[in-house]
Amino acid sequence: MKKKMMAYKKTVKKRLIKKRFITAVFVAGFFVFFGFSFPFSGIVFEYLPGVNGEAPEKEIVQHIKTPNEVRGIYMTSWVASTNSIREGLVKLAKDTEINSIIIDIKDYTGKIAFLMKNPKVLEVGSSENRVKDMKEFIEELHAQNIYVIGRIAVFQDPFLSSKRPDLAVKRNDGVTNWKDYKGALWLDICSKEVWEYTIAIAREAESAGFDELNFDYIRFPSDGNMKDIKYPHCDATLAKPDLLENFFYNLKKGLNDLKVPISADLFGMVATNYDDLNIGQVLERAEPYFDYLSPMVYPSHYPNGYNGFVNPATKPYEVIKLSMDSAVKRLLAASSSPFKLRPWLQDFDLGANYDAVMIRKEKQAVYDAGLNSWLMWSPSNKYTVGAFDKE
Repeated sequence: MKKKMMAYKKTVKKRLIKKRFITAVFVAGFFVFFGFSFPFSGIVFEYLPGVNGEAPEKEIVQHIKTPNEVRGIYMTSWVASTNSIREGLVKLAKDTEINSIIIDIKDYTGKIAFLMKNPKVLEVGSSENRVKDMKEFIEELHAQNIYVIGRIAVFQDPFLSSKRPDLAVKRNDGVTNWKDYKGALWLDICSKEVWEYTIAIAREAESAGFDELNFDYIRFPSDGNMKDIKYPHCDATLAKPDLLENFFYNLKKGLNDLKVPISADLFGMVATNYDDLNIGQVLERAEPYFDYLSPMVYPSHYPNGYNGFVNPATKPYEVIKLSMDSAVKRLLAASSSPFKLRPWLQDFDLGANYDAVMIRKEKQAVYDAGLNSWLMWSPSNKYTVGAFDKE
């Protein structure tokens, strides 16, 4: 009798263990498929598959909710890798209206700023230990309530173009890699491998703690010999806006389960032009696929004579107000929220001296267009402190 009872208890225990394991796998599978996040604390939970039949492991990734009014500054990965320099920008954020920092994940060189584990990235060898404490740095910024945006330069990528020339834009001979006037190489915008690679980088960046994923150089190249250029992976019967929108669609699809916003950097004149500027970018074609759109409305980048301005760089308020008024009108016509617009402004001298007065005019133009968010670009990462309001 005692033996039968012991055998029965063992059977019940085995069934219970099996039932719990099946339940755990089902629950984990449910969350992996549908995604799950707590609506408080900004904490996102990801359930990852187990190894060798073990129960799935839970990884906690902390994110900050997007501020209603984003006021951001750009930080290169080189600055992020140097404590003594980056501390100055963190202090600027603490002491002024700045509440967000944009950090390069993958820059114009094609190199990734911190070590990644994704097989696609490891195969290419593009990640390096430049910012050795990226996760810890993001946690430090979060502790000070600073929103962290990760910037990924996509199609301008000299590193991968050299490593995998079969993925690169070609000259008409179909063999030689095409270069722009700066000598930079570009990836073919229609390559599915490039799309997958970009998505892999973005997903790992999210797991490192970035609160938003920002995509730059998402366009066809423009500054080079456009008569001697070929896109081997593209369907020649389709127009550039159609081909680029296909990338937008697949990018969003590949990141749709992540609980962080994605944003796009666009040419400034995309706000006013209805054609694609021969780079594939059309405001209404990008809008459905991104949470935020950032036209780079640097007045210094507009051609002389634009809208009758002899030197647009000297007219920061007028250029930006005109651009953002147009963008707002177009998004409203597309039944979308104009608050998706978060323009890049300039804090650098080109064509004019951009002091605090000039930068405040840029900001005022954004506000007068009915918007409340902006990002500030300085390639040197030196910012005009007097241009930013105190908290």
